[in-house]
Amino acid sequence: MKLNIEHSTRYSWEQQVALSTQYLRMTPQDSAHQKIFSWQLDLPCEATRTLDAYGNVLHVLTLDKPHQRLEIAARGVVEILDEGERTTDADRALSPLIFLRLTPLTQPDEAIRDFTLRHWRPEAPLASLETLMDEILLKMPYRPGSTDVTDSAAQAFAAGGGVCQDHSHVFLACCRSLTIPARYVSGYLYTDSDEHVATHAWVEAWLDGAWHSFDITNNTRSTRQHLKLAVGVDYMDACPVRGTRLGGGSENMLAVAAVRKASQQQ
Repeated sequence: MKLNIEHSTRYSWEQQVALSTQYLRMTPQDSAHQKIFSWQLDLPCEATRTLDAYGNVLHVLTLDKPHQRLEIAARGVVEILDEGERTTDADRALSPLIFLRLTPLTQPDEAIRDFTLRHWRPEAPLASLETLMDEILLKMPYRPGSTDVTDSAAQAFAAGGGVCQDHSHVFLACCRSLTIPARYVSGYLYTDSDEHVATHAWVEAWLDGAWHSFDITNNTRSTRQHLKLAVGVDYMDACPVRGTRLGGGSENMLAVAAVRKASQQQ
C-alpha cells in the first residue's frame, strides 16, 4: 500500500525567541517493512543531518537569530510492505538489552508490576504479551486529552485512560518489569477512522531473536498500515519534534498530520 504523508508543526511565541534548537526525527528509512519513494523536509534554514544513538535519522535545526514563529514540515510518498508482525532491522550492532533501561516515563510502579504478573505465563511469553496488550486497552480506554506528554506510565495507568503514547509507555513498563527488552516506536498510521490522529506510537518487544510489534491503542500486532519514523526507550527519544529555546514567553504549538492512500503513479 502506497501512502502520501504530510506533517507540519507550527510554533508561535508571545515574545521573540533569541535562540532555538529543534531535534527532528521526521525522516523514515527503507527497511523490510517500508520503501521510501520520496521524502522532503521543509525548514526555515539548513539543518545538520546525522544518525542518533538508536540509528534514527536526526536533523538538528538551530535558529540563532531572533524569531517569533517557526514552521517545520515533512512530506513524502512511501510504500508499506506486507512483512508480518516480526521485524528485523539493520541495527544489529545495537544490543536489544539497551531497551531494558527504565526511564521516568516507563518506570513500573507496584500496580503495574502486579497487573503484569497476573497476566504473565512464562511458558507462553508471546501469548502473554498479547494478553497484556488486550488488558491494557481494557484498563485504559483511548481517551484524548486526558494526559499530556509529561505523564508517566504509572500516572496514566492510575488515571485509567490515555492515548497511544500512554498505552505504549505502560506496555514498555510491563515488558521491562519482566526483563523483556522493548522499545518505543513513533510514526504514522493510515486509518479511515476519524477517532485517531495520523501520528502514532506503538511498541516492539524482543523475543526469540526478533522484534515483535504491538499496537496497543488499536489492539493489533499488524503494522501493515504503519510507517515507522524512529525508535527509542520512550517518547523523549523518538518523538518527531523536540526542542529547546531561549526566551519567547508563552508558546502556542499546532501540529497537523495527514496520511492518505497515494496513487500508483506517484
